Amino acid sequence: MARDRVRLLGVRGTGFHGVFEHERREGQEFVVDVELVVDLTPAAASDDLVDTVNYGEIGAAVLARIQGEPHDLIERVAGLVAMDVLAHAAVDEVTVTVHKPQAPVGVPLDDVAVCVTRRREPVPVVVALGANLSYRGEPPQVTLSGALACLGPEVGLTDAAASGFYDTEPVGGPEQPAYVNAVLTAMTTLSPTSLLRELHGVEARFGRTREVLWGARTLDLDLIQYGDPASGTDVTSERSSLRLPHPRAHERAFVLVPWLEVDPAATLRVGDRNRSVADLLVQLDSSGVHRHDVPPTTDGGQHT
Repeated sequence: MARDRVRLLGVRGTGFHGVFEHERREGQEFVVDVELVVDLTPAAASDDLVDTVNYGEIGAAVLARIQGEPHDLIERVAGLVAMDVLAHAAVDEVTVTVHKPQAPVGVPLDDVAVCVTRRREPVPVVVALGANLSYRGEPPQVTLSGALACLGPEVGLTDAAASGFYDTEPVGGPEQPAYVNAVLTAMTTLSPTSLLRELHGVEARFGRTREVLWGARTLDLDLIQYGDPASGTDVTSERSSLRLPHPRAHERAFVLVPWLEVDPAATLRVGDRNRSVADLLVQLDSSGVHRHDVPPTTDGGQHT
């Protein structure tokens, strides 16, 4: 996994953080350095801002913490800045250094600085798998089994649980063979952007190409949901390169049926509402989704 870095150094402003009354009354200058761990491979290839972090947004968030609500400790300020930065979908890890050069510590010094490093806490994710073309002479269900074997710690996923395989009719796109589908639930500490890149890497291992929109494919891995909408920790994104939750998942029985099998209490954000997957499925025609007669070794899926 990429360990590229972006550094914003010397973001400065007047704040009122400190334990003494004069610090809260008069204020002083604070300086913050931020180092982000981000996968910059897509941005290096595309030259497009949507594939990286917006440095201006990060800087503005840092300055808002400096100038905002006063806190006794710069340790608290550093932790809040780290939390803000990790809210960006592309950031895997952040190191924040808060400098307080005028700290009243009673001895001559050039600076007092607190440095904290924070990584993402594990969050639940849902991945839909699908295939309807053979790969190296093997049928789609074999491809899905092989893909499931790859969807573990090597690509940032733990505690994985997979549904069975389902035969499903194609939805949308050109005329093509029926699909074999499944759903995987797991935990990850990767950012949504990094996880999606890992999923694309697994697709490439099994011969996936993107030549025809919604066309037949050897393997499709869709990131359906990142985080838990029931607790409000899910990530939403309208970026063309990262749509979360998946914009058509609530309409796809070939996603909801296997998802409900692996997680009967599953919920999905639809617009501004958190919906039960079981309730969503009641509204759909699932007659074209049939349990595959060959049990999977791990999991499988279709295009969404």
